[in-house]
Amino acid sequence: MSVDLQQAVPDFSAPATNNTTVTLSELRGKQVVVFFYPKASTPGCTTEGGDFRDRKARFDAANTVIIGVSRDGIRAQENFKAKQDFNFELISDKDETVCQLFDVIKLKKMYGKEHLGIERSTFLIDSEGKLAKEWRGVKVPGHVDEVLAAAEALNAQ
Repeated sequence: MSVDLQQAVPDFSAPATNNTTVTLSELRGKQVVVFFYPKASTPGCTTEGGDFRDRKARFDAANTVIIGVSRDGIRAQENFKAKQDFNFELISDKDETVCQLFDVIKLKKMYGKEHLGIERSTFLIDSEGKLAKEWRGVKVPGHVDEVLAAAEALNAQ
């Protein structure tokens, strides 16, 4: 299943760091950035997460919550968050429920072998729970600034 722009994103609940459960409907009234990354503690994912961490005050000012998602277990997510001093929660989506909702599991090639994995993707959900913008096949450099600009513009509407 995939969500189209301007459609309501179906509600979901998923286990997250800090012994919490993230439930999308409980975030109504705020904009939400959901960013999917392939694997905790890898170079690209660390850089991307750090970029979100370093701009969190500006996301907060734009009434926007940041949530990271990967298929890593909760312990790996907790370690990643603690080591990188992330100031937002990370969802452990081992059963791929949230990944399937956003259609981010794609066939990837690594060292000539094909496997299914998360395509680095980011989604901006407006304060009413509708998908406002999506980025797929993300390249990390400059990406978070683009997401921040979109969140600020959406919040100003």
